[in-house]
Amino acid sequence: QVQLVESGGGLVQPGGSLRLSCVASENILKFVAMGWYRQTPGNEREDVASLTLSGTENYKDSVKGRFTISRDNAKNTVYLQMDSLKSEDTAVYYCHANYHIWGHGTQVTVSS
Repeated sequence: QVQLVESGGGLVQPGGSLRLSCVASENILKFVAMGWYRQTPGNEREDVASLTLSGTENYKDSVKGRFTISRDNAKNTVYLQMDSLKSEDTAVYYCHANYHIWGHGTQVTVSS
């Protein structure tokens, strides 16, 4: 069974940056799409960014221009570079593969 392990979360001040990593236990080229969702208490998970096998990137409107998704096929890893972070970006961030395989999440807190 495929496993996804996220890392890179933490506490950062507004305007700061973080890079999240998601390492897959299998070759990520087998997945049509990989990406990141986030969730805050009492709310549903929301789609933040995705990257298809063909290289198409999609972003939630509120993160466009600030977040960048990328992958390293040799390392079976997907990244989410988050810049100009805002307090409203605070959430648990989950990596997914094909929208139905999920990691356990990593906490991102943006606060001064």
